[in-house]
Amino acid sequence: MNSPSTPPAPREGRPIPYEPRVPSDTMPPGRAAISVSWAALPFLTLGWATPFTFAAAALWRRTPHIVTAALAYAGVFALQIVVLPDIGHDPRSRNVFGACVLVQALVACAHAFIIRRRVFDPSGSEGMGSNEAAIEWVRRQRLLRQKARALAQRDPGLARELRIGRPDLHRRYDDGGLVDVNHAPASSLETLPGITRELAARIERIRSEVGGFTSAEELSAVAALPPALTTDLAEFGLFLS
Repeated sequence: MNSPSTPPAPREGRPIPYEPRVPSDTMPPGRAAISVSWAALPFLTLGWATPFTFAAAALWRRTPHIVTAALAYAGVFALQIVVLPDIGHDPRSRNVFGACVLVQALVACAHAFIIRRRVFDPSGSEGMGSNEAAIEWVRRQRLLRQKARALAQRDPGLARELRIGRPDLHRRYDDGGLVDVNHAPASSLETLPGITRELAARIERIRSEVGGFTSAEELSAVAALPPALTTDLAEFGLFLS
């Protein structure tokens, strides 16, 4: 049984689930934006801010990896300062300076992006950004179901053409996870909350006998389903004639 409370895996014939576009999987957007800005500083300043960027992270987190990285970039920066006065007339110094800039700007920037979550969200839970994304996904699915159900009430023919409530068919319209109880096969009925394979087979059999259902309440009564399922069936079920 699949629960509609979590995003289903994309399958052929089903709309791709909505995924909020945030800068990080584990951080709230504000903190993620700050972490991206921090990681981009070495590149944006051509390496001049690199030792300070990593020194700040080392002072904040005090982990061996970040402290070692901060000392290494500080050493490269010191070498860069030492050879700076001679780059105008000494090719060797010019080459050393260019190598230092390359390390400070590009290597350090890539390094900063790799460890930015370790610096700004080491526990992976500050702000619970992933939970916020999940909440946003559920809210959007609810809205999609409401709009699809309203469309089906206004124009049942259009709803059938759009294949609303038919996850077993190829379609482009995202209905938020509705299932047309009167037309979907048992395999799709099983995706409804609490509907087991046995209950789906029972619904399909009784549906062929009575010709369909008009509501979740009628479905529960006629098919003798557990009363606790009625609310969820009303939320995720569609009853097209």
